[in-house]
Parts: sequence; C-alpha cells; structure tokens
Amino acid sequence: MARNIEIKARSKDIESQGRMAARLSDGPSMLIAQEDTFFHVPRGRLKLREFGDGTGELIQYDRPDSPGPKQSTYIRSPTSEPHSLKAALAAALGVRAVVSKQRSLFLAGQARIHLDEVAGLGQFIELEVVLRPEQTEAEGRRIADRLMSELGIEPSDLVAGAYVDLLAGVEPDSSVEPTV
Repeated sequence: MARNIEIKARSKDIESQGRMAARLSDGPSMLIAQEDTFFHVPRGRLKLREFGDGTGELIQYDRPDSPGPKQSTYIRSPTSEPHSLKAALAAALGVRAVVSKQRSLFLAGQARIHLDEVAGLGQFIELEVVLRPEQTEAEGRRIADRLMSELGIEPSDLVAGAYVDLLAGVEPDSSVEPTV
C-alpha cells in the first residue's frame, strides 16, 4: 500500500503561495479539473476522481483527521470508464457527496503541492510527500514541515478533515480516529 505525509490548509494568499510553489517546483505547474465522488464506506474514504479528459481513478484512502502533517495510506486504481464505475458504486454504496475543484499541481522532488479552488469552499493548499518504501513517517513529516514553512502555511491555517467533510459542514474532531 502506498503512503504519503499530507496536510491541507486554507490559503490566505493563493497568488503568493503559487509564486513560492513555482520557485520550489521542478517544472511548470499543471492545471487539472477534478470531480471527486465520495461513497459511503465503513472504513476510510472511497472516492472516484474524474478528470476532464474522460479518464478517472478510484482511490481508497485512510488517514487520521488531524490538522498537522499526517500519514495517509492509499490505493489508486485507474479507469478509462469512470461513468459506468460511478453508476455501479453509487448503486451499491450510495453517494456521500461530490467535490469539484480546479487544481494547480506543482511537483517538487517527492512532494506534490496542490493549489485548489474548491467549489463552495474557496482556496486551499495541500502538500503530499510521497514516501519511498524505505522512508520513515518522521522523514516525511520533516519534509512537510519545511515546505509548510517555505509556503507560509501557519498552524492556524491547517484543516483536519477532507473537502467532503467541509462541504457537509462537519470538521472532524481531531482527537478521534476516523470511522468514515
């Protein structure tokens, strides 16, 4: 199972953070339209991500709902037929919510910097430090902490849950392990 260290934060100045992300990046950013359909599941989160080109990927992930850098484990499964997969999953599990966003993606070493404009929520910045098999969680947290500092992300900007939680008006209690 793949692992990363990630954070999500509200952006106070997306333009400034975009300039900083561009300086840290290994190349130009990519603009990606994404629609994530979340399904009801007993553990972790399950979403079908659809891209503007007609492709998608099913992503199951599990992580604590805490505001700071945290480890996430995930499984990604690409699909060339997201519409039929979404219909089957919706019929079997039910749809929890749909999150639409425009994402600017910057790649900086083993980190992915996302500047997101989320429909109904506003502007956010996410960091994902993709861990190599031999890397420890502590190493990934150090990288995330450094990037947070360089991008001007303050502890008060951090968000505990996922966009789907924010859309539902529920910010998870960061003292309790997630069940959804």
